[in-house]
Amino acid sequence: MPGEHEPQASVWMAWPERTDNWRFGGKPAQVTFAKVAEAIAETTPVTMVVSAAQFENARNMLPNHIQLLEMSTDDSWMRDIGPSYVVNDNGERRGVDWHFNAWGGLIDGLYFPWDKDDAVARKVCEVLGDNSYRAPIVLEGGSIHVDGEGTLYTTEECLLHPSRNPDLSREQLEQVLGDYLSVEKVVWIPQGLYNDETNGHVDNLIHVVRPGEVVLTWCDDEQDPQYDISRRALDVLQTQKDAKGRTIKVHKMPMPGPLYISEDEAFGVDASDGMEREAGERLAGSYANYLISNQHIIYPLLDPAHDDEVATLLSALYPGYKVTGVDAREILLGGGNIHCITQQIPRV
Repeated sequence: MPGEHEPQASVWMAWPERTDNWRFGGKPAQVTFAKVAEAIAETTPVTMVVSAAQFENARNMLPNHIQLLEMSTDDSWMRDIGPSYVVNDNGERRGVDWHFNAWGGLIDGLYFPWDKDDAVARKVCEVLGDNSYRAPIVLEGGSIHVDGEGTLYTTEECLLHPSRNPDLSREQLEQVLGDYLSVEKVVWIPQGLYNDETNGHVDNLIHVVRPGEVVLTWCDDEQDPQYDISRRALDVLQTQKDAKGRTIKVHKMPMPGPLYISEDEAFGVDASDGMEREAGERLAGSYANYLISNQHIIYPLLDPAHDDEVATLLSALYPGYKVTGVDAREILLGGGNIHCITQQIPRV
């Protein structure tokens, strides 16, 4: 599986409209998704999938150079429902189609049914003319990060959660990941970001900058639950080697906020059994939830106290890259961020 820093042919997204997740029928989120798509499209072609009911609206809101494709989904988290791509030495590209159960199935999933989302990965591969493998485990794309050189990062909180693959041990999961992604080393971080409703996706806590180097969401407030989570993650990252035997270099990235849902924001969301969208609910905000796409960083603007500091850090970590910030609070209100709503297709 190539790293995100490697060349990409396109980035895929899905249009938001679910009323029990996105406030006011998804209208504010749609504006933000369009801005993210436009930013990515400066360096990489973007395909946006959209329901038949929203096709004309989306076409009107998106510039013509962003491809629009009718496809059924249950929500709009393309990172988790799209295919994870692998490439071989002959320049062939194939998609890995994981089982998707809405972040927890009937145990603690966020919605039901999820069958449309579960079919997306295979459909993307069909559209692109790529073969795909149906993997034998439940997994979301946001629960893994790879460096393109055999190392995979994940969290125990998510992959070992009883709502994913309760019959498989850590060793058995590592075997499946090795078989399907050709990774040689799995780095298990204990927990993801505090109050992350995905059971702690790794892409909301860290990002792989390049092989042997990561950023980690950092918190200096000893009273904040994230304080200990980040320190345990740092301990794991600094005491393990990657697949090539390198000591992992860790850069600390400030945590925004903490941020909370306001009364006005909660008011516009339909009631739901699975998702907490009530006033005062803490949001799992993280600057690590950015996208790398063809020498371009698209990162979320989340907190005026830290936005510029993060831009400076990213510019230093990625010399020569374009760095673009997009106001991403509307995505955060839905439970994720820029990395969560995008899925890159490697160039071969």
